[in-house]
Amino acid sequence: MAAIRVCDLRKSYGDVQALDGLSLSVDEGEFFGLLGPNGAGKTTLINVLVGLVRATGGEASVFGYDVVDHYREVRDRIGLAPQEYNVDRFFPIREVLEHKAGYHGFDRRTASRRALEALEIVGIAGKADARFHQLSGGMKRRFMLARALVSGPELLILDEPTAGVDVQLRHDLWEIIERMNAAGTTVLLTTHYIEEAERLCDRVAILDQGRKVEVAAPDELTRRGTDTLDIGLANPPATAPQFSRDGVVSARMDDGRLLVTARGGSELVPDVLRDLETKGYTVTDLDVRRASLEEVFVDITRTAEGTL
Repeated sequence: MAAIRVCDLRKSYGDVQALDGLSLSVDEGEFFGLLGPNGAGKTTLINVLVGLVRATGGEASVFGYDVVDHYREVRDRIGLAPQEYNVDRFFPIREVLEHKAGYHGFDRRTASRRALEALEIVGIAGKADARFHQLSGGMKRRFMLARALVSGPELLILDEPTAGVDVQLRHDLWEIIERMNAAGTTVLLTTHYIEEAERLCDRVAILDQGRKVEVAAPDELTRRGTDTLDIGLANPPATAPQFSRDGVVSARMDDGRLLVTARGGSELVPDVLRDLETKGYTVTDLDVRRASLEEVFVDITRTAEGTL
């Protein structure tokens, strides 16, 4: 069963088409990422799934439950950590979590236990009696994750969970989320940090202007990009030798070094070396710079914008 399934999903705000026929599926237990520029439709999709926004058209379901017809069943299966803070500042954070657990049907004693467990998981149990506005920025992010976890969700939705935090905290949050996923929780993540998607996600969907542009594993996407072979030559020429092999995009000289841009650069290394030897060049050193997911993402969205 799919954890998330959306089909031809549409949402408009006046003349603005936030979702424009979006269709995708997330497998149960998967760590799935949503990438896209601002306004791509990522947060609108999340809001449709959790019942904060009513779609204009199309269908959406969570673990087989329609998000409109079976709202209560969907709500009890989702834990959401939104990008914006929306926390009652008048209660200690422990009580906020207890109220959240009670909202999902847990009795008072169980809700109290789950609240403390969630705070322990994210590392701020010592702040249980503090109010939200008394927490540091990093602790606030930890608390938002704790609130998403307190109901024991089958689907954890994280909207920019590490935005604005320092590197150490980002890695701490990554470890917590990875443990949840390893224990069987399905995770849907939106992020602007490409390294976050590369580190965490099994697959990513690239969205642009409310449409799905691509869905693939991060490694698969980076293999579609162009690598750079940075080659040192014993007697570098003024102009770069040319290559007629499939996969080679360009070759140029830069400060005495030969830079060959190629798709699947690692696989082409032996062929390029043979070609250079045939042409009479002696290679002194070689480095392969792999395409990053960020470069591929920029290329894909730029191409998509030109076709929409």
